[in-house]
Amino acid sequence: MNKVKILFFATLKDRTGTRESHLEISAGTTVSELKDLLLQRFPELPKSKASLLVAINKEYAFDQEEIPQGAEIALFPPVSGG
Repeated sequence: MNKVKILFFATLKDRTGTRESHLEISAGTTVSELKDLLLQRFPELPKSKASLLVAINKEYAFDQEEIPQGAEIALFPPVSGG
């Protein structure tokens, strides 16, 4: 098992009611699979996985990437500029 630290930012922190959480995931879990787990654990999160931006160890990550052992994972809502 792989214990990871999850950090929630902006509106995601407000929706979940917490700034951080810890989660045990299987070795080889991808970002997409992690999003599925988080949507089950925190039903207040946006229902669309595409609306969750993920950074692993301070670098943005894509859905197919595997999560390394002991990673720090940050979740952000979508951002728009102007």
